This record gives sequence, C-alpha cells and structure tokens, in this order.
Amino acid sequence: MRWQPTVQGWQNLVLSILGIVVLAGAIGVVLLLDRTDDASRRLTAEIQPARIAAYQLQAALRDQETAVRGYAIAGDPRFLDPYYAGQNAEHAAAQEIRRYLGNRTELVADLDAVEHAAAAWRSSYAEPLITGVRPGAQNVPDAVLAERGKAQFDAIRGLFETQNQHLSQTREEAVEAIERMRTWRDTILVAVVAVIFATTIVLALLVRAAVTRPLDALARSCRVITSGNFDEKIVPRGPRDIRAIASDVEDMRQRIITELESTRSAQAQLAEQALDLQRSNAELEQFAYVASHDLQEPLRKVAAFCQLLEKRYRGKLDARGMEYIEFAVDGAKRMQVLINDLLAFSRVGRLNAASDEVDLGNTLDDALGNLSTVIEESGAQIERRGEPLPRVTGDPTLLTMLWQNLIGNAVKFQREGLTPHIVVDCEKGTHERDGTWLITVSDNGIGIPEEFVDKVFVIFQRLHGRDAYTGTGIGLALCKKIVEHHGGSIWIDTSFTGGARIRFTTPITADEPVAATTEGTTE
Repeated sequence: MRWQPTVQGWQNLVLSILGIVVLAGAIGVVLLLDRTDDASRRLTAEIQPARIAAYQLQAALRDQETAVRGYAIAGDPRFLDPYYAGQNAEHAAAQEIRRYLGNRTELVADLDAVEHAAAAWRSSYAEPLITGVRPGAQNVPDAVLAERGKAQFDAIRGLFETQNQHLSQTREEAVEAIERMRTWRDTILVAVVAVIFATTIVLALLVRAAVTRPLDALARSCRVITSGNFDEKIVPRGPRDIRAIASDVEDMRQRIITELESTRSAQAQLAEQALDLQRSNAELEQFAYVASHDLQEPLRKVAAFCQLLEKRYRGKLDARGMEYIEFAVDGAKRMQVLINDLLAFSRVGRLNAASDEVDLGNTLDDALGNLSTVIEESGAQIERRGEPLPRVTGDPTLLTMLWQNLIGNAVKFQREGLTPHIVVDCEKGTHERDGTWLITVSDNGIGIPEEFVDKVFVIFQRLHGRDAYTGTGIGLALCKKIVEHHGGSIWIDTSFTGGARIRFTTPITADEPVAATTEGTTE
C-alpha cells in the first residue's frame, strides 16, 4: 500500500530533518565554544600571567646585577639593598611561573635554566665580589672576575630571550587555536542558517504544492456553490486530509441540495404563517385597546355607584355594610390601576414607539413633576451626582415612566423615622460596560434582601402585602422592559447596605452629555 502522507505528515518530516540539523549544529557549536573557552582560559589565566611573572623575574635579576656593579664601584652597603630585594622578587616570580605553567615542561625547563644560571652567577661572581669589597675604601675591581661575571650575565640574558620567545610562541599558538575554534563555530552557524533557509524554502514549496493549490481549488468550488450554483461538483485532490475535507464539503453540498428542496417547500408555509401572525398581533393590539375601554367603563360605574351607596346610606348601614362597600370601591380602583399597568407593560416597544434624541435630565424633571405631591408629603430629598445626565436615543414617554417608577419606589419604601434621601448618579461605564452610561438610583429606605434581587423584576411579584405598601407588582418589571428596549440592562447592587441601589445602563449615543442641573443639585 502506497504511503499517502497528510499535510501534517509532510510538515513533521521537514521539521524533523530541520530539528536534527539544528540539534547537530547546536552540539557542535557547544563543543567548539567549550574548547574556545578552555583556550581562552589558558591564555588569560595561565600564559599571560606567566609572561608577566617572567618579565618580573628578569627585572629582578637585572636589579641584582646593577646593584652588585654599583656596590663594587662605590663600596656603599646601601647599594646591596636592591640586590637582596631582587632575590626575593626573583623567588616570588619563579613561584608564580611554576604555579601558572606547572603542566608545561618545556616552559618550566626555561625557568629552571634561568634559575640555575642565576644561582651560578651569584655563587661564582656576585657573592665573591661582595665579600671582596671593603666598605668605605677605594676598591680596585678584579678584571678577571668582572669579565667572568659579565659573560655569565650575558648568558642569562640569552636565556631571557629564549624564555620570552617560548612564552610568545605559546601565546600565539593559543591565539591561533581560539581563532580556529571561532572559524569552525562561524562555519557551523552559517551552515545551520543555510540549512534552515533551505528547509524554509522547501517547506514553502511543499505547502504551496500540497496545501495552497488544493485549498485554492476547494475554495473556488465553494465560492461557485455559495453564489447559488449548487450543481458544482467538488473533486477531492491533494494530501489525504485535504481530500477528506473536500469529500466532507461535497457531502455537505449534497445535503444542502436535499435540504434546499425541503426548505423551498416550507418557505411558502412560513410566509403564510407570518401573515397569520402579523394579523393576529394586530388583532391583539386592537383587543388590548378595546378591552381597556370595555373593562374600565364597568369598573368606573361599579366604583361610582358604590360611592353613591356609601354617601346615600351612610348612617343607615351597619359597619359591616360600609366595610363591604369600601372593599368594592377599593377592588374596582385596584382593578383599574392593574389594567392601566398591564396596558403600559404590553405597549413597551410595540405601539407608536418613538425614537428621538432625549435628554435624560429633562425626563427626570418630568418624572419629579409627576411625583411632586408624593415628594412634598414625604419631604424626600433628590440629589444628583457625577456627570450630567446624557442625551440618549429613545422614547421620552417610556424614559419618564422609568424615572417615575424608580423614584416613586424609593419614596414609597422609606425607612420608618427617616426622611427619604435619593441620589441619582451618572458615570461612563468601564471594562465590560464600556460604551455605555452607568446610572445609579440609591435610597436610604428599607432595601431589598439579596435573595429577592431577581424576583422583584418579575411581573406581579410583590415582597410585601397590600396592607403595608400599595401597588400592583409591575413597576420594576416595567422598568426592566423599558431599559432592555433601549439596549441596556438593569440590576440590584447587592453590595450597597444603606438601603436600595438600582443600577442600569444605556448606550452612549452623543459625545456631549447635557443635563438641566449640575452636580450637587437638590430638589
């Protein structure tokens, strides 16, 4: 069976070869670097310090020779101080050379030769001369001894040259070794780079032949199919995995053709159902208006006649009869409020929805005007903080209803013994709420328990009995629907513990927010 590689198989093969070459090159470079470091270490830590010590040794011997000649002429013992100091320096320099070159016998042999010659010079010339000189007297140098000393020291100078020559040669050999290692290293690096470059070219050509061309052919066929020509047959070609993709796309094309036939037959039914749904929605909207008027009229009559009964028979009916009449009047009024709230809830986003540029500050002012009586009776304080309320795109009536419900709830659910204090704060959203205005309404009322933060936005969900707080349980559900209709979201801030804090967002639609009041205004 013939091997049929995939695109991944070809890629793995090329990359494996590349990896082997790079690894071999890296090993070679590491070995060469190690040898280069070793040669550099020998040069800098052994040969160079040994050469310096050799120069110090030679200088010490020259100082000794100069001191002896000076003492022979002057007869002053102070001239011998450099002689003895030179011996100490000579000994120290010799120890340094042996420490650095202890494993190099030919260089140590040069040192031994210098040391032996120096010792012979001192024993046969310097010491006899020092002994024969009388301090403070006129001394006549021994010509034979002087000549012998000069010949011996000239021989020592010849040993100096030999030692320096051998040290210089050793240094040049170390430098040449380092240069060879660097040349090999550079050669290997160039070879590795060349192999990588060649492998990249081969990989590019392979990708072009094995991947790009088959994918281009597949893409052309797909474009023909997406343009509406579903009869275009896809022919698999290229590596095994691309052929598998082409086969899958061909199967998908066949499936699309089959589904398209069934979809076309269902489109007519869907169009007819859409017409029926549109007609049904129109009828429901008409029914909502008719039902509101038809239900409101009997309720108004019930409430009116019950109030007439109460007025006419006051004092004639017992307490229970009057209580029944009050129940009937209260039930009729609550039914009227409930019908109005339901109609308002159902109309959000459906009937005659306006979409204008609205100043949220003006809608807040309108809502406060509608609630002026309740605010005055409760003594509530309304404070605006943060940035001015912005201009947004939306329905001014719905936005006024939003403010009216939020402020009204904050006033209604006040904490006993505290004057309601309501703060409206505005800021630009950050992080995940970037691109929106973040508006907060906080109060110092009784608050909302954390376990009920989701329940309060559900229609007809009440946390308190009607005898404690009035209402139908639609207010916050209506707020949620209005905010979401304007593209925002609303929630309870559970981290606030001083009362209730409701936050909602609205998209930023204007660059310059406008508000009727400034920060710190109190109503």
